[in-house]
Amino acid sequence: MEALSIQIKVNGHSHRIQTLPNRRLLDILREDLFLTGTKEGCGIGECGACTVLLDGEAVNACLILAPQSDGREILTIEGLAEKGFLHPLQKAFIDHFAFQCGFCTPGMLMAAKALLDVNPNPSREEIRQGLAGVLCRCTGYIQIIEAVEDAARALSGIAGDSFTQRKEEAR
Repeated sequence: MEALSIQIKVNGHSHRIQTLPNRRLLDILREDLFLTGTKEGCGIGECGACTVLLDGEAVNACLILAPQSDGREILTIEGLAEKGFLHPLQKAFIDHFAFQCGFCTPGMLMAAKALLDVNPNPSREEIRQGLAGVLCRCTGYIQIIEAVEDAARALSGIAGDSFTQRKEEAR
């Protein structure tokens, strides 16, 4: 099998990578770019631990082949915080103890980001649906749902310490 060259933008940084066409985006992120926050759980798209944003859409990185990522923009858990500030989702997950073992947490956070990007004020049912592709065996989901609700309020400016305000102050 002949290697191919792909150009991807990951967490705001452009990368040209030589890779085999049968490699997965998950492998490229973890093995080539050393972004190990994206986890491999099942490897068949069932658990969602490897969820990343591909051009703003939540996808399972274990199901995306290298050629499918060529010319695309990817956001991983490592790119969620900006300028040293946790994203409101990250802060809310900490505040609500919305993780235990932490294995699914990067996937949950990325799925929640995709949801809030298109629906800034989701209902509990919409949050459940938005996170349905990521399985958690530890938390029981209530803390996760509450964290997403809290982050939605913070992002909309309802909560006092919004991410946007802190980013602006840092400039």
